[in-house]
Amino acid sequence: MKIGFVGLGIMGKPMARNLLKAGHDLFVYDINPESVSALVGDGAKACASGKDAAANGEVTITMLPDGPDVEAAVLGAGGVLEGAAARSVIVDMSSISPIVAQKIGAACAEQGVDFLDAPVSGGEPKAVDGTLAIMVGGKQETFETVVPLFKSLGSSATLTGPVGAGNVTKLANQIMVACNIAAMGEALVLATKAGLDPDVVFQAVKGGLAGSTVLNAKAPMAISRNFKPGFRIKLHQKDLRNALLAAESLKVSLPFTGMVQQILISLMNEGKGDLDHSAIVNFIEDMAGVEIKKPEV
Repeated sequence: MKIGFVGLGIMGKPMARNLLKAGHDLFVYDINPESVSALVGDGAKACASGKDAAANGEVTITMLPDGPDVEAAVLGAGGVLEGAAARSVIVDMSSISPIVAQKIGAACAEQGVDFLDAPVSGGEPKAVDGTLAIMVGGKQETFETVVPLFKSLGSSATLTGPVGAGNVTKLANQIMVACNIAAMGEALVLATKAGLDPDVVFQAVKGGLAGSTVLNAKAPMAISRNFKPGFRIKLHQKDLRNALLAAESLKVSLPFTGMVQQILISLMNEGKGDLDHSAIVNFIEDMAGVEIKKPEV
């Protein structure tokens, strides 16, 4: 297929590369020329705007930081919707507010363009190896059109409901991930403070009920003091903010989500917004006065 791709950041760049590896023709645009050049070196064709990328693609994918970025890239001057032909498909794979996704979907429908909101989970490692979990909102027939592309990007793609449902599902995912990391931090801080090797504790519990994909991915990072971003704190804070705004509109109380969001804001105020979200443990470490790390011999 001919695919437009807008947004070549930490997630977008490896996703675009996987589409190239699958044999698709890729037309790429990003506000960072270096990111575009990197993909051109892999075989993509550079575009001057989102409009240009969409004009060349049967399907156009956007992968951007937040709702305002997606609105500007899709609905703004020179944006994707200006270049999209009737009956083509725009797939936003960013994590944004469901309300914003519905607004963009409605604007697309007015011009006869199909729209899916399809946020992903798995961070940079799974973006690189093409095993993302993809949560989709939109029409069944549009979903089926794009499934072959999803198979190049993820290990699963699930249609969860109409436009906006993909991002509601992603917010649910982000709540569980954030609270899981915070709980892991408390547990490993306790173990370390008690004089235990946190890696031994991790190995002991990961096969039991406390085991999870989050634990397996983030405990080794915390123990080795590796907070290189796969998914940044500031982006996770954005997701929890969107979850709380959605919860307010639905009159749903999310007490644990609210607490972890405050932790993320505190870490951002300390200049840690660009660290991996595994650095949630830093907040708990600071309160306890102990670092999660193997004991010195």
